[in-house]
Amino acid sequence: MRLPLYPCFILLLLITSCNSASKDNQLTDQNHLQTTVQYFSNALKPDTFRIELQGSKPKEMALQFNITAEGGAPVYAVRILASDLLDNYKESVDLAREKKQKAFMEQELKLFFEEENFLEPAVTEDEQADKNTPDKDFFEELRKSGLNGFKYRLGKETKVYVAWSEKEKKVKPYYECCK
Repeated sequence: MRLPLYPCFILLLLITSCNSASKDNQLTDQNHLQTTVQYFSNALKPDTFRIELQGSKPKEMALQFNITAEGGAPVYAVRILASDLLDNYKESVDLAREKKQKAFMEQELKLFFEEENFLEPAVTEDEQADKNTPDKDFFEELRKSGLNGFKYRLGKETKVYVAWSEKEKKVKPYYECCK
């Protein structure tokens, strides 16, 4: 017995549309991860910067940011919750729908390693520490060492600037603006 062509076509169309709808709610692997290699903790050996968008729903999502030295030793790690970022932007950006929230987080991931976020050097000779400098001694250490810095944002008004402290052998914030 042979089925009429029209009902089979409708059934195939329904199956295809259901599959594509579920794909809209998931992030693709290529949108989950960004890496770059930059000089940071050592002026002669580059570090690997890695940012990963974790989670499938905005309420569960987070940006996991890591810096790893050339030999594989972890240098810095921070987890930025999507809920914190979304809350900072909800008044200025339409983020009412889950699809827009996911798109916003994917955009944050793509912009994380923009060239302007890599500061060479972290502190120039003519820069002065101010009220947003958490550790004045570290700021002066950076001025003398000439090591590079990196900045990232925690919200539309809040940015964190980090750099390697040769003296303490760890990454520290050297400037935080403007909470």
